[in-house]
Amino acid sequence: MKCYQAKTGELSAQWFTIDAEGQVVGRLAAQIAPILMGKHRPTYTPHIDTGDYVVVTNVEKVVFTGEKWKQKTYQRYSGHPGGQREETAESLLGRRPEQILELAVKRMMPKNKLSRHMLDKLKLYVGPNHPHQAQNPAPLEPYSGRPAPSGAILAPPPAPRKRADEAVATTEEAAQVEETTPAAPAEEPPAAPEAPAAE
Repeated sequence: MKCYQAKTGELSAQWFTIDAEGQVVGRLAAQIAPILMGKHRPTYTPHIDTGDYVVVTNVEKVVFTGEKWKQKTYQRYSGHPGGQREETAESLLGRRPEQILELAVKRMMPKNKLSRHMLDKLKLYVGPNHPHQAQNPAPLEPYSGRPAPSGAILAPPPAPRKRADEAVATTEEAAQVEETTPAAPAEEPPAAPEAPAAE
């Protein structure tokens, strides 16, 4: 059995857009990361970038559950002695709101050069507008609630189609059933009461 392996530049990338307003950071990142890696496609190849572009708007309106705005911290290090800094999620939201979702997605990607290339296809914007209308991005509905164990499903499952011969057979069977079913007898009108005999 021959297994399909995608080649570089063989597949054309698609564009998707997601509105992040009111969405939980982790669950939204878990929906975005497989699209960037290309795992939503049947042509996924681990060593080739088969992912698509994702445009996220309203990144400043994402939410955390519980008290994570004050409890969750982010660290960065400049590389110089004493250059380590730590700040809360609330502080990072005020300074660079797009970095909260960017870091969440980045930590769900593979740790290699290919993932850094995939992350270039993630476009984060503060506010509802973005400059990618020319690409006609398809809107994606963010998931709400807990993710399903089967993973992300981007489109509703297709309705089962009947083959032409099955449709003809079904029509013929319906016609036969109508022919074999006896028609219900028409109800006779009630007989008029007899007049009393004259004496």
